[in-house]
Amino acid sequence: MVAFSLLISNSNLSNLKRFYGYVGLFLVLLLLFLGYLFYTEDSSNYEVFTAIKPSHGTYVGDSKCIDCHRATHQQWTTSHHYKSMLLPTPETVKGDFNTSTYTADGVTSHFFKKGTKFFINTEGEDGKNHDYEVKYVFGFTPLQQYLVAFPGGRMQVPRVSWDTEKKRWYHQYSGQKIASHDWLHWTGNSQNWNTMCATCHSTNLQKKYSSATDSYQTTFDVINVSCESCHGPGASHLDYIKGAAYQSGERMKGSFLKLAKNSSQKEEINTCAPCHARATEIAPTHIESTELLDNYIPQIPDKEYYFEDGQIKEEDYIYASFLQSKMYNKGVKCSDCHDVHTTQLKRQGNQTCTKCHVASQYDTRKHTFHATDGEGAKCVSCHMPGRFYMGNDYRHDHNFKAPRPDLSQRYGTPNACSNCHKNKTNAELAKTVVQWYGEKRAYHFAEDLVPGSALNEMSEPHLLRLIYGKKVPQIIKATAAFYLSSIQTPKSVAALLFCLKSQEAQVRYRSIRSLQNFPPEQWMPHVFPLLKDKVRAVRIAAADLVVSIPLATLPATFQSDFKAAQNELVQFLHYQTDFSAGNVLLADYYMKTNELEKAKIYYLKGLKKDDQMNYAWLNLSAVYNAQGNNTQALASLVKAAKNDPKNERIFYNLGLLYSEMNQPKAAVAAFDKALLLGSKNPKLYYNYSLLLLQSQKIEEAQRVISKGITITPYASELYYALAFVYMQSNAMDKAQETVSLLKKMDGNNPNYQSLFAQFRLNSIQP
Repeated sequence: MVAFSLLISNSNLSNLKRFYGYVGLFLVLLLLFLGYLFYTEDSSNYEVFTAIKPSHGTYVGDSKCIDCHRATHQQWTTSHHYKSMLLPTPETVKGDFNTSTYTADGVTSHFFKKGTKFFINTEGEDGKNHDYEVKYVFGFTPLQQYLVAFPGGRMQVPRVSWDTEKKRWYHQYSGQKIASHDWLHWTGNSQNWNTMCATCHSTNLQKKYSSATDSYQTTFDVINVSCESCHGPGASHLDYIKGAAYQSGERMKGSFLKLAKNSSQKEEINTCAPCHARATEIAPTHIESTELLDNYIPQIPDKEYYFEDGQIKEEDYIYASFLQSKMYNKGVKCSDCHDVHTTQLKRQGNQTCTKCHVASQYDTRKHTFHATDGEGAKCVSCHMPGRFYMGNDYRHDHNFKAPRPDLSQRYGTPNACSNCHKNKTNAELAKTVVQWYGEKRAYHFAEDLVPGSALNEMSEPHLLRLIYGKKVPQIIKATAAFYLSSIQTPKSVAALLFCLKSQEAQVRYRSIRSLQNFPPEQWMPHVFPLLKDKVRAVRIAAADLVVSIPLATLPATFQSDFKAAQNELVQFLHYQTDFSAGNVLLADYYMKTNELEKAKIYYLKGLKKDDQMNYAWLNLSAVYNAQGNNTQALASLVKAAKNDPKNERIFYNLGLLYSEMNQPKAAVAAFDKALLLGSKNPKLYYNYSLLLLQSQKIEEAQRVISKGITITPYASELYYALAFVYMQSNAMDKAQETVSLLKKMDGNNPNYQSLFAQFRLNSIQP
């Protein structure tokens, strides 16, 4: 069973900056206020969604395909695609609804029938049990889920599912007691069919969400994943087949359909990717394009969702893993292994691999060193290890890497050997690999990706090797560009500007997103041309970056390009507002455009759906602060701290706010708490040291700023602050040395020129 997870990237969360002045001996104290910041009824009262009639005859339905494609149609009816979503009938419902009961995690659910209808009695959003009629079944193996209707056109997926193999009820996330008001509760936004699942379980689904009423009018053409989900609307194809030209013998490649026989690798993969990737849909109206990023923004293999070496960790699906592989690089496509209509493997066992990999070389004990009839001799055991998702759904990793226990020993990443040999250490396993295959291991990008992802003083060289490497997968280059956002050095910005010229849209997109953390003067002339990039996601990212600078800075030749890209950006952001984080993204946009009241509205909308989103509380606090309402700003941060008392960013923001509210003791306590929680934010050390300096606590200020430099040695603002600390203590030789070092690090930064001039160093270089 394949589910669809809408991912909203938070890489473009904006920062609202406020400046506070304090003039002392050679000192400007710059404190940056940086923010990121139902009722229940019997569900049988709500209507089942009805299939919409094809607009202008575009979609015709699978029934129109049978006459010419009977055998293929029959194969499709056996597939996961066909059974992705169906009406509940005695034939389609696999679960036990014969008055059965299941109790888990403090909730008891009952399953029963009333006539021909199926019901689940379980905990609702008010914490009490209610009867919910099953409107649809979702999937059929290894699990089946059930949909129920709620007000506002919502369809929700109960937490309890049916294990079709063990024939039992179970909770997908066993052991998690989720409060009825929580975003993760089955009645909440995270288990909403319209947002999370629907697009990939039906054909031509239109979610039709209204932010004003927080309601849906969702429609689809065909209830399940039918022919036209992959091949596109069929009306033109039928007209052509029935037309005189075809009847007289004319033949046209594709016959007005997508994904015809012998389609290219890119066309095939990009047809499958929207549902077999963790991705965000850009807009309700799709662009006819072979470029995936015209209509979707797929997740890259960063360490939030993947292991540091790119192996699957969260429910990551297939796309980003496969693009890491040698298979992809060699031109392999989905249909080389999978029958596209049954969705099953074309060949059994190792025969799937030996179609290309010579059996006499690889399907032997000389290669596997395992008994030929055992699990260790299966190619997938070593090269496609998997993980369980949704409780019982085992999915294989599609990056096809060779097991590397030596990297596991060095970095703590998983390896396939440990899946079976749990009693062996990684050192022992690595030694065995050397005994079998020799001392040398072929280079794998993980050798740079893992240390690069650490984002410490040693990371940059590894990430640069990935960026400039000739044999590194493009999606890994995109991940490296993403990580460089946290390392603001001249080499990093040069690498990101280099990536802007990449032929890969994902690399350009991630590079633009990363440049938000660099001064505009470093990227402006390089990003402006991308406002008219050929790919929609790239244009959107460019507009989102450019909107943060004064419009007067934009040359007249790019004004119209910016307006067009900005319109696409706004459409994209509004399209995400049915999702809690989508409201936050739109609010961030309004912060950038200084439309603070709109920003507040959408932060509150997002928090209404999920009050655990701390970056929304942080940004909402910044909005209140900018509006002069520090009482509400403080209340927002207190709420965030209650949600997550171990989040250092919250206490950093509290320190800034207390400073503005002239509560220095509270500010010091908040900054100390952020330090105690291990903050690596250079702005914390910068602002805290200057606050201490303001109170003439020079030694403490030097201690704080020195610790910050140890943690983030590439942050030039820390050397700027350290120079003032030395100047305040009249240690002019040390100040001169620090300013000289700052000049080498970031000599063209306009904020530092007056300091350079004071020490008689050259100004900005041409």
